[in-house]
Amino acid sequence: MATERKKLLLRLDPAVHDALARWAGDELRSTNAQIEYLLRKALADAGRLPGGVGRMRGPGRPSAAPEPSEPSEPSEPSEPFEPSEPSEPFESFESSEREEE
Repeated sequence: MATERKKLLLRLDPAVHDALARWAGDELRSTNAQIEYLLRKALADAGRLPGGVGRMRGPGRPSAAPEPSEPSEPSEPSEPFEPSEPSEPFESFESSEREEE
């Protein structure tokens, strides 16, 4: 079971927040995830990141993984798709305008 995440009120200069939000958007992260990423990186670079810290998931939307009980093979359609022929020939708008002139 996942541990509960700590909540923190953080006051930032609006320009710093805007810069973080833009950077987060560029990396497909939320502003909160970008701040956590930067803090973890700073802790790791300083040799202060605790060993029991879980990994962050990568940026962007999580990939849709099949349920373990479901087969991972793609399902095939029951009947192949066959386009039907139009019953009447197609008449373009331009050709009908020319006839009116």
